[in-house]
Amino acid sequence: MKIAIEAQRIYRKEKHGMDYVALEMIRELQKLDSKNEYYILVSPGEDKCLTESANMHIVEVNWPSYPLWEQIGLPLAVNRIKPDILHCTSNTAPIFCNVPLVLTLHDIIFLEKKHGKIASTYQQMGRIYRKFVVPRILKKCQKIITVSNFECEHIKHSLNLKDGLIQAVYNGYSKHFKPMFNAREITSKYIKDEHYLFFLGNTDPKKNTIGVLTAYSLYTEKSKNPLPLLIADLKESIVNQYLEDNQLTHIKPLLRYPGYIPNTELPAIYGGATAFIYTSYRESFGIPILEGMACGTPVITSNTSAMPEIAGEGGILVNPFKPEEIAEKILLLEEDTTYRNNCIEYGLNRVKQFSWENTAKNTLNIYQTLLK
Repeated sequence: MKIAIEAQRIYRKEKHGMDYVALEMIRELQKLDSKNEYYILVSPGEDKCLTESANMHIVEVNWPSYPLWEQIGLPLAVNRIKPDILHCTSNTAPIFCNVPLVLTLHDIIFLEKKHGKIASTYQQMGRIYRKFVVPRILKKCQKIITVSNFECEHIKHSLNLKDGLIQAVYNGYSKHFKPMFNAREITSKYIKDEHYLFFLGNTDPKKNTIGVLTAYSLYTEKSKNPLPLLIADLKESIVNQYLEDNQLTHIKPLLRYPGYIPNTELPAIYGGATAFIYTSYRESFGIPILEGMACGTPVITSNTSAMPEIAGEGGILVNPFKPEEIAEKILLLEEDTTYRNNCIEYGLNRVKQFSWENTAKNTLNIYQTLLK
């Protein structure tokens, strides 16, 4: 059988969450399945992170923008391949494409009330595009995959889907995320301080960047020797604007912003941190929770949406709308060594329940069921 998988952005250098989900699943399918014929549809890019094999072919589709790529370039390529299934991995799919469709719908945040102002035009346009496309492709889907039980129930009821159409398949985490004993060799490139807190920044309001900065400010007022906060993936100019707008400029000397950190070096950054702060308002899964835990770092995360499901009963859960709760947990991890060590041990055990191999196996089962 021929299976076409859309993986439009996996060749771009600065990949993000959905890109890695598609890439890691495809890599595991490549190891797992030698019977079906796979066609991986990508946009040209400089990071050739996937190689062909006997039954896995890479098809580069070159169109100037994501909507044109997906709505014109992708259907044209699919018509040439004539697959038995098309799996679109990033929330949207071609509106006009006469092939049985499997859709990975990570979330429906684009249909929900916004948390604050969307900072970038790119994010605004993406939200509008998804709002337009998703309702028009749902009837074409043979199966919808989402990434947590929380999101599965939420999507099913919000979109009034029939029973059996949507299924949860957990994400995994990459195996290079593990405790590192030479982390300082890498962390020193991004932060001079040996001990620090870590936060993955983002301009998307749901990531709660302003809440984290506010919580950090409260923590610095109570700590005898406040640790610096390393903020990855956010430009200093953007952080400075947040600080000015929210009367938080006094914490600026304690902030470190190295910009984008390659995925290959993130294990050292996680591992070197006293705590990793991941207190989004809303997540459909939260792969960084697993990454931080796998590196032996306590993860402070939210008690909302899918995050408790992923972090588990022993996770460090806080109300993301209350910065004082976040600050209290940071301070506790700094001051109570026993508590911190227990959190580390819990996290290392928790992540054993998740793997990209399981993601691929469950996805392959869906393909095989549809191809019968």
